[in-house]
Amino acid sequence: MKQIFENTATAFALKSDSELKRAYFLFKLIANEPLVRIGTAVTNFAFKAHLPIEGLIRATVFDHFCGGVSEEDCLNVIDRMYEKKVSTILDYSVEGKEEEKQFDFALEKTLYVLNYVKEKEAIPLAVFKPTGFGRIALFEKIGNGKELTKEETLEWGRVVDRFDKVCKKAFDLDVALLIDGEESWMQDAADDLCTQMMRKYNKEKVVVYNTLQMYRWDRLDYLKKVHQEAKKEGFKIGMKAVRGAYMEKENERAKEKGYPTPICASKEATDQNFDAAVAYMVDNLDTISLFMGTHNENSCYDLIRIMKEKNIANSDSRIWFGQLYGMSDHISFNLAEKGYNVAKYLPFGPVRDVMPYLIRRAEENTSVAGQTTRELSLLKAERKRRKI
Repeated sequence: MKQIFENTATAFALKSDSELKRAYFLFKLIANEPLVRIGTAVTNFAFKAHLPIEGLIRATVFDHFCGGVSEEDCLNVIDRMYEKKVSTILDYSVEGKEEEKQFDFALEKTLYVLNYVKEKEAIPLAVFKPTGFGRIALFEKIGNGKELTKEETLEWGRVVDRFDKVCKKAFDLDVALLIDGEESWMQDAADDLCTQMMRKYNKEKVVVYNTLQMYRWDRLDYLKKVHQEAKKEGFKIGMKAVRGAYMEKENERAKEKGYPTPICASKEATDQNFDAAVAYMVDNLDTISLFMGTHNENSCYDLIRIMKEKNIANSDSRIWFGQLYGMSDHISFNLAEKGYNVAKYLPFGPVRDVMPYLIRRAEENTSVAGQTTRELSLLKAERKRRKI
């Protein structure tokens, strides 16, 4: 198959020389694991001590991985990417909240973003995190089948209502909505809620997408189970396939609590699981829509190959490729140039509140073998091409 991801001129067409240099500098830092750990500790301390570092964060790591502090702040980035046929998913990336007023704010923010999705062709999908709408401990208790107190029953009713309000608005506006995956110990309750929303709103077409974290060994069976339910009950399913984002946390918790880890035994097993799920979904496009979120070039080439073999058009609306803003531009922009549906997750939010997300991005890049090295080699090649 023709290799399309080496074209750095297309990959970095939107980056100025100074932005290219900044990206190279950032990934050089991220490649140094001890430096990432020290930087994380220093940044957390500085925020807790109320030191004036937001300007520095904004000018470096924040502006590379985020679109801005508000939706309006992101519009320039959104429009520029869409000139190159790369769409945007606005992602309000504030994490770890615990209070009802914070969950209500996240709900209003998601409803507001849905208006952008309807109005702007460049933003084809919306997204939210289940724990943006409710406490992780409550999801866990529901998933474990434990009896709720009267107060918790009312609280869970509010969580369900937030899910339903967002899904109904997406349905009414006729736009797609991704629901992110999170830690395995809260995911059962979130899965059940997602399926409930798909039953209700995916009867004619896919509006609601759940997320499969394929580093979990049970997810392929779960996908097939939900698919059988959908065929039997007459609704369609949308699934975002990703490898996963919480591996270290999952393994540590399983060891600490003495249960078998939900994570695949090896990277190779995860890759096989991921590719099998993608192939299964493409085999069943009459009832399943796929959003493949990956920075793995081989998985992208595999999907391209399958689409060609099945004579599926590059622009078929049932298949999307997705990457994170600030990463894997060589995949996103080269795929878009070939006419595939591509969307970048574009995080936004107050600098201080988005820091947990940014720290996770840095730690993930440090831990994923070859990811940062690949980014650096491509950035270096483009700097050489531009002679800067």
